[in-house]
Amino acid sequence: MSSIVDEDLNVIAESIREEAKLLEGRTVLITGGSGFIGSYVVAVIDLLNRKHFSRPCKVISLDIHITGQSSKNNLVKEIDSPHIRFIRHDVRFPIDIKEPVDYIVCAAGVASPIYYKRYPIETIEGTILGVKNALELALQKKIAGLLYFSSSEIYGDPDPNFIPTPETYKGNVSSIGERSCYDESKRLGETLCMAHFVVHRIPVKIVRPFNVYGPGMKSTDYRVIPTMLSQGIAGRDLTVHDKGNQTRTFCYITDAIEGFFKVLLRGRDGEVYNVGNEAEEINMLALAETIASSVFNNNVRVKLISYPSNYPKDEPRRRCPDLSKIRKELGYSSNVGLKAGLLRAFEWMRSSAG
Repeated sequence: MSSIVDEDLNVIAESIREEAKLLEGRTVLITGGSGFIGSYVVAVIDLLNRKHFSRPCKVISLDIHITGQSSKNNLVKEIDSPHIRFIRHDVRFPIDIKEPVDYIVCAAGVASPIYYKRYPIETIEGTILGVKNALELALQKKIAGLLYFSSSEIYGDPDPNFIPTPETYKGNVSSIGERSCYDESKRLGETLCMAHFVVHRIPVKIVRPFNVYGPGMKSTDYRVIPTMLSQGIAGRDLTVHDKGNQTRTFCYITDAIEGFFKVLLRGRDGEVYNVGNEAEEINMLALAETIASSVFNNNVRVKLISYPSNYPKDEPRRRCPDLSKIRKELGYSSNVGLKAGLLRAFEWMRSSAG
């Protein structure tokens, strides 16, 4: 289990060696630092401190563990460092930090559809008040950069003429649907960031991740890849909602975290960047069949089921990013193919379950 995560962390650290020099001797505050994405951001900085930095980067990690999936400070590895501090804090309330802060990463939020349907008000408030409080802290500290994690969900169900979807696409989102608590709060979070950039010149950068997956994502997250992998490990059918025609592209965690660091450290202020994988757009039935054959050697079956009552309606039909902007400006590319990434996620999940 740890070897896969350690290998991935080393891959990320090597891919951002040049950009990461900006973090030496600095302090990073991250909200949602114990979540899936946040855990990798913190673990990468911990690795850079141990292997590459002569002056350590201090990390202040805030999390409230709202979904109850884990009370661990880090989902992917144990971290015991004098340079990394974990604080239990609800980002809906002001962030009081006395020491200097150079970078802020806003990764707090409820990202799983099952959970944001269960906690719609907390989802809205956690995003909106969380980024508002982070921006107010940024104003006090005169930071070098703030990275806001928006979502590809802000595009809603894109017009087919805008797939792959560029950052300029304005979205097709319902403000009253079951997914709106997540989609609309992420959109307003972007607006808050841009308003603070225009009025106060806070150096904000925004990322819109597209379906990130990998080791550390547990079955209780209820997103499609960890759900299918856990079903297969238990010898159960791989379940696909409806007819399985909805399509996605999936971005392995090493590629995603590399992109996030590149945007934080080299991205242009006041700009938005898609981060994901533009290749291998696949429908959910084909994804299940790929997992059944490539991961489980056809020892499990694929089964079509109706959407469960706790799953929010209006699921987008297609989602695929246009990565032209981040590729041209920051030299970003996704390198891990779907089958290779699935096997790594499976090996981690199987080991951690054991």
